Amino acid sequence: MSLLVRPTSPDPTGRILTVTPESAGWTHVGFEVFTLAPGRTLERRTGAREFCLVPLSGAFRVDTAGASFAGVGGRTSPFEAATDSVYVPAGSGFTVTAETELEIALCSAPAKGTLPARRISSGAQPTEIRGSGTNTRHVRDILPATDQAESLLVVEVITPAGHWSSYPPHKHDLDALPEESALEETYYHRIDPPQGFAFQRVYTDDRSIDETMAVEDRCCVLVPRGYHPVGAPHGYRLYYLNVMAGPQRIWKYRNDPAHEWMLRQP
Repeated sequence: MSLLVRPTSPDPTGRILTVTPESAGWTHVGFEVFTLAPGRTLERRTGAREFCLVPLSGAFRVDTAGASFAGVGGRTSPFEAATDSVYVPAGSGFTVTAETELEIALCSAPAKGTLPARRISSGAQPTEIRGSGTNTRHVRDILPATDQAESLLVVEVITPAGHWSSYPPHKHDLDALPEESALEETYYHRIDPPQGFAFQRVYTDDRSIDETMAVEDRCCVLVPRGYHPVGAPHGYRLYYLNVMAGPQRIWKYRNDPAHEWMLRQP
């Protein structure tokens, strides 16, 4: 099975991309993207999964679990500033109404429904500049391990043109805490300008997985295990939305020993 999932034309619900545990051959992470015209709605029962609703562009209202949140989002591109998102617990449901042209990601993972629905303020999201030189990238933690959720970890990253990201190559596929945690992961890519492309490699130590992909706008890459660096060519900025989940809600990774030397350089 290829690790590259390409977008499709919108189906009757507006969905352009979907990853389920069944389609990915794993246990935890689910991911969908919808494009909705103003006034269009999207309804969903959460079942035994929690959700994080991330507006990639546009604004929406959501009615869920005894709460309503309006005016969520509003940016015209994921390359703009951080945006509010919404957490929806398991054992409930939600209705999204597009207030403008909307591209929205539905991130999900197993949960029991122990937490309330809430708006995740962009102002409360930790931000970080990682790396240096052409390894610099800009990280915005939408749902980090320090924030409340049962399984989900959600983060968005902007990589400048000509830079590398998720680099040096690292992995998180062993349940071996405190050194490393086991987390499945998806990368949803947006490219600016959109006719561009990026490269992502996913590989394991034994090379039982070793796949290098040319990633275009709105493609999704599956990372079931292994290292997963990303490169943005000259002239094209890269955005990606990461969704992670696993047996324990903690992000501990191991760098590829072959490339860890660069972290020791002045």
